Amino acid sequence: MGLSATGYHFQLLKKYPPSEPCSCEICQGYCQRPGWWTVEEASKAILAGYANHMMLEMAPEGNFAVLSPAFKGNEVNYALEIYANQGCTFLKEGLCELFNTGHEPLECRFCHHSRKGKGELCHRDIENDWNTPEAKRLIVQWGNLTGFWSRQGMIVQEKP
Repeated sequence: MGLSATGYHFQLLKKYPPSEPCSCEICQGYCQRPGWWTVEEASKAILAGYANHMMLEMAPEGNFAVLSPAFKGNEVNYALEIYANQGCTFLKEGLCELFNTGHEPLECRFCHHSRKGKGELCHRDIENDWNTPEAKRLIVQWGNLTGFWSRQGMIVQEKP
């Protein structure tokens, strides 16, 4: 029997503890590419009112997707490469608006210049969290809440 969604979330939190705050060039560079929330974190961010600051990133294989902080100008849309150089929507004047709010993505809290090469492991584990039925339900809910699906000309209903 596998871990529950909440059990997996806590396993990730234990495996990837927060790093020390840093504003060096390397760490600020991480902020140009929005980090990923876990499914549970994204759900809490939606409840906190951040749904309109998210984008939908599709896996190259198309077998799952991730709700992440949007690129600036790419809110409530598919992650579009033309906005990738705009940085994270929450990055304002070199600082993260989510810092110390309880809504900073796990990947953002973990990545640090002193953890070279470990960010890829964190990213892959969060990817596994998004390749679940719970994640798919959350994405459907987000799309309905924000009007994303209707703008795409789709009607998507949550499966029981």
